Amino acid sequence: DTCRNFHCKRGKVCHADKQGKPHCICQDPAACPPTKDYEHVCGTDNKTYDGTCQLFGTKCQLEGTKMGRQLHLDYMGSCKYIPPCTDYEVDQFPLRMRDWLKNILIQYYECDLNTSGILTEKQRNKVKKIYQNDKRLVAGDHPVELLLHDFEKNYHMYVYPVHWQFHQLDQHPVDRLLTHSELAPLRASLVPMEHCITRFFQECDGDQDKLIALKEWCHCFGIKE
Repeated sequence: DTCRNFHCKRGKVCHADKQGKPHCICQDPAACPPTKDYEHVCGTDNKTYDGTCQLFGTKCQLEGTKMGRQLHLDYMGSCKYIPPCTDYEVDQFPLRMRDWLKNILIQYYECDLNTSGILTEKQRNKVKKIYQNDKRLVAGDHPVELLLHDFEKNYHMYVYPVHWQFHQLDQHPVDRLLTHSELAPLRASLVPMEHCITRFFQECDGDQDKLIALKEWCHCFGIKE
């Protein structure tokens, strides 16, 4: 099977020609495997697709057109009304996001106490200092005033979680810059719950070059170094 180790990008599948030579062709959206309701995704065209296979297959078939360039995965789940993000809400967004990232890392650390493997040894050592700090604000639905007060008083606890999330996303390639596709896994899963995340990332890109540098990312979260 000449297609066995032949890699195609998302939206394309391998097809062997008459000579047995492998090529990448667009995935036929109608030939995508059936999906469950919870696997549905919403495209930036505000259309619900049965899954990412159907979405990226459609995008591939529109390659070279304006519609194809503009079509991306918007968020996980069927399309629904997403309320606009107000100036006040986008200003408060980093407070919740920082707290959430800190608590995600603490959850990973607690899981690693029983069966290690989620965090590296270096990461565990960093998170251990946050986990053992008796002044740590525990997870919960806290008012904005408390989140702001905690950030000002315990600033050092939030620096590493913000850096950690950037490096988790910076993978293709690792270049200290986040592209639209690198942000997509985080953004697409959070949009239905955090309607300000799209505007937040847009405003993080201070120089509007469609890339978020580490310095821009930290500035957005109020990290000074």
